[in-house]
This record gives sequence, structure tokens and C-alpha cells, in this order.
Amino acid sequence: MTETTNVPYDERTALLVVDVQNDFADPEGGLYVSGGDKIIPTINAEISRAAAAGATIVYTQDHHPEVTPHFAKDGGTWPVHCVAGTWGAELHPDLTVVDAPVVKKGTGGEDGYSAFSVRDPESGDEDSTGLDQMLRDQGIERVVVCGLAQDVCVKDTTLDASRLGYETTVLLEATRPVDLEPGDGQRAVDAMVEAGAQAMGKG
Repeated sequence: MTETTNVPYDERTALLVVDVQNDFADPEGGLYVSGGDKIIPTINAEISRAAAAGATIVYTQDHHPEVTPHFAKDGGTWPVHCVAGTWGAELHPDLTVVDAPVVKKGTGGEDGYSAFSVRDPESGDEDSTGLDQMLRDQGIERVVVCGLAQDVCVKDTTLDASRLGYETTVLLEATRPVDLEPGDGQRAVDAMVEAGAQAMGKG
């Protein structure tokens, strides 16, 4: 049964669909998030509700080069995932994809955790993805976040949205954690709420 939420959507709200890609949402993916495939019907229901209400919808994709200090093989943290041009980087085929902007993150080898910013993994320098300006140009005041993974890209996107002054909601039934360390998912929820976001539903 597909879960739905009662989050209100309107023309001043943006739904951010974070990284629902094969490498994260398919059990054969390079960095499968447990249960990532199971939340896609819930995300699709939110996309349908948002579109019907005239809200802005934005998708994000990790889109890494083959060699990047983001990957463990090159000195970073993560197994190889979402390499540009590969099956793993593609949006999951079950995801409803409407005509909407796609923010591609980490294209230059950066850590692309947030939809709003990327960070050089060696220098720590941050740069904008352009999403904040895009939303402000459209008069967006509220942001709703769903997707993968709860304790990484969803968390950082939510923290940035709150920091930038958006009224921010994260849909717990439409996200799942990596839990690289046990409890990371709950710690992420606590951090998002502490930053001022509303956590809606149950994960």
C-alpha cells in the first residue's frame, strides 16, 4: 500500500527528490540503501500531489567522474557509485519523472551531498549548485525533501535548506538511511529537527 502524507503543496513549495538512482535504489546497485526501492511508490505519490498543486519539482543526481577523491579507491569514503554515463547513475526506472530541473552533483569530483552545494574533498572549499537561486527566482518559500539517503544527501540537503531560510520538511516515510554506523539514520533525523526542519511521518 502506498503511503501518502498531508504535507501541503502550492506554487511557493518545492519538492526535492534526492538521488533516487539505480546505484542507491536497486539491490544490484553499487551503494544500495536497504529499502530504497520500497519507498519509490511513496515518492511517486508525492510527485503526483506536488505536480497537481502547481509546486516546483526538482530531481537531484549524483554524477561522479570515474576517478574522484570521493571514492574509497581514490582515498575517500564511499564505494564507486553513480559514475556519469553508467546504469548506476540513472534515475530508477520506477520513479515518476516529470518535466522538471535535474541538479547533478559531484560532476567535477566534489563531494556532492547537498542539493544546494558541493565541497572539494581535499580543500574543503564549497560552491553552490545554483539550486538556491533557481528556487528564489521562482518565489519558493517552502521545501519538502525526500529520497536517498536519509543520513547523507537527504540530511545535508535538509540542513542547507533550513540554513538558507526555507521552511523545510523531510518526509521520513519517503527516505531510508545508509546507516554506515548503527544509528546514523536517527542521528540524521535529530540533526535535521535541531536545525529547524519538520520531520513528517515515520521512517
